[in-house]
Amino acid sequence: MIGAVEQAAGLILWLLVLKVLQIALWPALSGAFGRFAYPISYPLSFLLFGGISWYLGLLHLPVQAAALPFLCIIGYYAATGWYTREKFSGVWKWDVAFLLCFVFMTEVRFFNPMISYAEKFMDHAFLASVMRAPVVPPADPWFAGGSLGVYYYLGHWMMGVTGIISGTPSSVAFNLILPTVFANAAVSLYAIGHLLLTRFRALPVLALFLVNPSFIVQVLMGADAHGVLWNSTRTIADTINEYPLFSFLWGDPHAHVISIFVQALFLFLMLYILREWGNLSERSRWICVGAAALTLGVMPGVNSWDVLIYAPLLLVVGALIWYRAGRAAVPDPYPWRIFLVCPVLSVLTFAPYYLMLTTQGVAGIGIVSAPSAVPEFMLVYGFFIVVFWCATLRDIWENTRLLIVLVPFVLIGYPAAGLAAVPLAALLLRRTFLPAEVISIFGLTVLIFTELFYLIDGMGDAYFRMNTVFKFGLAAWMMMSVGAFIWLGKWLAPRFKDWSAPVWAVRAGVGAIILFLLCAPVAIPDLTYGYGGKTLDGLAWVEMSHPGDAAAVAYLSALSGNVTIVEAEGGDYKYYSRISSFTGISTVIGMPFHEMMWRGSDAGVSQRMADVRAIYEDPSRSPSLLALYGVDYLVLGDAENEQYAVRLPDEILDEVFSENGTTIYRFPALSA
Repeated sequence: MIGAVEQAAGLILWLLVLKVLQIALWPALSGAFGRFAYPISYPLSFLLFGGISWYLGLLHLPVQAAALPFLCIIGYYAATGWYTREKFSGVWKWDVAFLLCFVFMTEVRFFNPMISYAEKFMDHAFLASVMRAPVVPPADPWFAGGSLGVYYYLGHWMMGVTGIISGTPSSVAFNLILPTVFANAAVSLYAIGHLLLTRFRALPVLALFLVNPSFIVQVLMGADAHGVLWNSTRTIADTINEYPLFSFLWGDPHAHVISIFVQALFLFLMLYILREWGNLSERSRWICVGAAALTLGVMPGVNSWDVLIYAPLLLVVGALIWYRAGRAAVPDPYPWRIFLVCPVLSVLTFAPYYLMLTTQGVAGIGIVSAPSAVPEFMLVYGFFIVVFWCATLRDIWENTRLLIVLVPFVLIGYPAAGLAAVPLAALLLRRTFLPAEVISIFGLTVLIFTELFYLIDGMGDAYFRMNTVFKFGLAAWMMMSVGAFIWLGKWLAPRFKDWSAPVWAVRAGVGAIILFLLCAPVAIPDLTYGYGGKTLDGLAWVEMSHPGDAAAVAYLSALSGNVTIVEAEGGDYKYYSRISSFTGISTVIGMPFHEMMWRGSDAGVSQRMADVRAIYEDPSRSPSLLALYGVDYLVLGDAENEQYAVRLPDEILDEVFSENGTTIYRFPALSA
């Protein structure tokens, strides 16, 4: 088990790395983004750092060198006297917002840190693989000889390299991923509030704390903590309806969760460009193009589904800028740069990554034959539907023909989509295309799309639209949250324009919010399911429940070089494949459903499963199969004895480790 001092050191050094990156990029962004340069340099510097380290890994160079450009930049600006007291005055609120949200989510992870179920095995396996051998593409820990080029792993890469530079063990770094995502997303959303609102500027941050109506219904029905969370995300039949707060509490640092901070940053950039483009210098415009290209270019590597939504958003924003250029008081010599140059730059940014990606992908677009029932739809998205109907109520009152938009959706059997189509039509007919309106329009459009169409991804007949509703619905949630809370902020502002709270009341309110965020994690119901908490070491429970396996993990993790193991395979979402999941060392086959989804049914997954059984049960075949897969070490513990009728060829194996019922053999035997 990793000690408290080592955990604290890892946490502090992790934060120090993030701060160094942010401080380095801040001066370079100050001209283009003004007062927003400081907050967005948090997420943008992290993306830039991730990109540099990825290219270093591609060239098989030390990824630690990715920090050098940032240190040099700090040195340069420090030498020129840029970092002055005046520059730092007033920026404390962004640091407080970032640190407060980071500490809040770190507390959540402290009480629920275990790497024990759901996608946590996969997420740690990716992270550990990167940290063990940070080369591109990283090794697939569940498919010996394969790589993670079958999946979008860039988010885990960024976090893994941060762990390497900060010296944070992977089981602790695992629990620092979500605080990093949460804090970076929060600071971008807070910046959106400052960009578009005069008061109540923290409202967009509530996108990360908002629950859906189904959550409230589950609470009123008396469901336990697990039931409230789980049932509220399985409301629409045969789909997943995650919302950010659930994802963070559930604790899987999965691709779709890591992408939340990228989405929040991209939303800020699009809104900033829409609002400020005409006021920017030529140099600042190109910096905005570069920032948008980098953020969009990262998306396919972090969570590929997102780019299918946000690339069209970029094109729409680019088209609006192009259209407005002819009427602008300040001429734009390159009005097409957002629409044409930015997409090209985004592709070029990570072109090698795209060329190396070999995932099964999507087979096409299908028509939804069983759309969401209206009650289910409203239990998931009801807050947004109500807000947008209220926001467009005057439009509907003055033009009742807008209600006709609902009719065709009802007639063809898609009434839920019709509920989103009415406010969408109202916003489109305004033709003002204000920043918050553009984001709202996009969110509603994505929602309607998920009701009418789905991407064919091999999930079977029952769950044919599960991933589409899941992945697109989360992006729609982010867009609609921003639009809805901006509208609420603007609606509230004039109603409180003559009200000014005393200084003591403001301070008391801020203090109450800080106190709530620091204390709330303590009140969150226990979601450890008996695995234990109050640590940042996500594998601490293994040492208590499976001490032999924990010792084996420590032994194998200390080995250097390219190592392959064989261990029991027993399906997905179980304790099997645990050694590869905890060390990042490749095993012959693990989590077969995942591998078949990534590689296809013809990748030999079933054959590997049969071969692993033969390795443990058929001594006559074991030597040739171990050699075939390049196995260096064979693991024998409770999982293997439960899964197989073990008969090993002892004469070709050397016992190199044995503790508490878990034994490791080296192949071939040193004496052979």
